[in-house]
Amino acid sequence: MARRVVLCALLSLFAIEPGTANAEGRGATGILGINRVNLAWLPAGEQRKILSDIAASGATHVRLSLSAPVDRSIEAVEIAHGLGLKILLEIQLTNPDYYAEDVDPRTGYGRIWDIRRLSDLDPVRYRESLKAALDRVDDAGVTLAAVEPGNEINYSAYNGDLVVFREPGPPTPRSVSDIRNRKAFERGLATYVEIARITRQELKATAHSRNALVVSAGLSDMNAAEADQRGMERLDPEDVISLLKSLGIDSYVDAYGIHVYPGRRAGPKLAGYIRGLLRFCAAGDRGKPCWVTEWGVANTTRSCPLDDRKRADAIVAMRSVFQTLMLSGQLTAAFYYDWDTHAAYGVWRCGGLSSAGVRAVAPN
Repeated sequence: MARRVVLCALLSLFAIEPGTANAEGRGATGILGINRVNLAWLPAGEQRKILSDIAASGATHVRLSLSAPVDRSIEAVEIAHGLGLKILLEIQLTNPDYYAEDVDPRTGYGRIWDIRRLSDLDPVRYRESLKAALDRVDDAGVTLAAVEPGNEINYSAYNGDLVVFREPGPPTPRSVSDIRNRKAFERGLATYVEIARITRQELKATAHSRNALVVSAGLSDMNAAEADQRGMERLDPEDVISLLKSLGIDSYVDAYGIHVYPGRRAGPKLAGYIRGLLRFCAAGDRGKPCWVTEWGVANTTRSCPLDDRKRADAIVAMRSVFQTLMLSGQLTAAFYYDWDTHAAYGVWRCGGLSSAGVRAVAPN
């Protein structure tokens, strides 16, 4: 009986009614995609092999990075487009081209990478660099589905206005008033809103991607306790979205980005966690929906063949919650992290797509 119940649940998850999917690869209730960031670090041949495997898996959407070296990033975008993949382009705001030459990064004390402060980002340089990149993408005939400027700007690993403590120990912020460099952090958010405005303008100036959606930077769901252990400042996603809204972000974005890594939560706790995390996402006149631009479940097993059954079950459970949120209009898209770069989260394992990967990218 238990096996029959599980089988019915899986069949329900993967069933597609006739006519519910359109040419954009979007199912009846939302977009499902896969992350393969930092392809700029690989030669074109390796980029093509990875993206061909993704396309062959049945995935219709992929989240790629626009990062240094930019030329290699754009090569990956062109390859993905040629394979028929729809692209969410994440713009890495760590690119040194966006900052004056004399801007020094904030130290990570050797525990995390050194990174420049968001408040030091130069909007003029950003516009010039983004325009050049979008012109090349446009010249190649590529149509972007969406653009996501920035990543985890509520966490010190990706926002230099937030502090990395020399050693873990001091409590990390529970609210914006607890941030050590609050004024700098708020200046950085104001700069970010300007970046979103510029991104919207430059997309509108293209021939092929003028209708691309703008998604705000996917925010980390790291909790305060984990931040205390790491000695790294962070702020709850809902608090940061509230601050960005007060600065006018809603005029320039179509959706809010968020990341979901539930850890060991299962059953009702899993559903409650995801619903609570995405409670600021709304539909229609009530607000903006969310895009989960990263979500993942770890499997630390390294042996082959891979036993991925527990992770597959967890992914099915998460997909069920996502589907409910998509039906309500709170959630529009979910991109699994990642294809093959992370030892625990990757789904391309032992020379093929794992059972968890099949479930992660299957249509609703």
